[in-house]
Amino acid sequence: MAGLVLLLAVTLLVLAGTAIEGLLHTRNLNRIPIRIHVNGTRGKSSVTRLIAAALRETGIPTCAKTTGTLARMIFKDGAEYPVFRPAGANVIEQVRVVDRAVHNGAQALVIECMALQPFLQWLCEWKLVRATHAVITNARPDHLDVMGPTEENVARALAGIVPREGRLYTAEKRHLSILRNVAADRGTELIPLTDEDVSAVPQADLARFSYIEHAENVALALRVCLDLGVDRQTALRGMWKAAPDPGVMTTHEIHFFGRILHFINGFAANDPESTQRIWHLMLDRFAHVDRRIAIFNCRLDRPDRSVQLARACVSWRPADHYVLIGSGTHLFASTAARRGLDMRKVVIAENKRPDDVFEIIVGLAGSTSMIMGMGNIGGPGLPLVRYFKNRSLLEKSS
Repeated sequence: MAGLVLLLAVTLLVLAGTAIEGLLHTRNLNRIPIRIHVNGTRGKSSVTRLIAAALRETGIPTCAKTTGTLARMIFKDGAEYPVFRPAGANVIEQVRVVDRAVHNGAQALVIECMALQPFLQWLCEWKLVRATHAVITNARPDHLDVMGPTEENVARALAGIVPREGRLYTAEKRHLSILRNVAADRGTELIPLTDEDVSAVPQADLARFSYIEHAENVALALRVCLDLGVDRQTALRGMWKAAPDPGVMTTHEIHFFGRILHFINGFAANDPESTQRIWHLMLDRFAHVDRRIAIFNCRLDRPDRSVQLARACVSWRPADHYVLIGSGTHLFASTAARRGLDMRKVVIAENKRPDDVFEIIVGLAGSTSMIMGMGNIGGPGLPLVRYFKNRSLLEKSS
């Protein structure tokens, strides 16, 4: 009997503690009048940073949190710090983020959705963020093992963050009807990005970023900022100052014993559609090179992604060589071979260190070469980017 009473007492204490924590979190949310929840397949980290930087530039005390390549908390002065995760990623960390934003005096919080499971995406919005504004960048076929099996399922999963009686901004076109239905059900105004909005971002504005930014991301961030009372030039001025996500698309040029290597970090664009778009864009930009080398970073824990990219890349404009790094490369190779990829062009570099991969690339390169990394930023992806970046910086300083 004593044990039962003790169990009951502990249960009541836990419930009381949970209720108190919920009340404190609600109070914290109410202290931040502008709460922007950002979701999507591609570009959500960039859009989060762009919006936050624009709001800071106009004088609104703004904090942000990205999941991206490396989770970051960005404070109102623009300083950013890694998000401490003692037991791995967990959506409950958003409560801690809101608390830190309140203590930093934030009047706006731009927060990237960190969940993949459809239920958890809904939970993040309805219980943890309760956004005044939401952004869904796009809905493309990625993480189909969790959000799939179809692209339509992905769109429905991402729509979990649509707020009640707020505003939803999106650049998604194919599945706009899904987002429109969810927004109508929740009494939220849907504001879709138009082709005119994107074309209104000239190349001259994009050229002022220190990295490769997409017009669609900038246009989407500008549309949100406009509704929050930020004029275009002030918003752009802030965006140009924004620090990029560690996994953002960058290019690095290396001169190596008479050879010129143009390395493109496209690892973060890991769905087939986005990756193909960037691959073809870079082929056009570096049309003058002698060799084109595609690096696919495979992950054994992401087999669906390897299969998707292997099937898709066969129909893209071809590379001269395909280098497979990471783990589980056999799945990519066997899938691509069945689709007709010439295996004489394929080099398996499973579990190789960045310096070893670099030596392999040098052996394949011509006098001028374009090398693009794709697939996953995790595992050897980010270290390989750093390897090329550091050698590029070394040349510039010498």
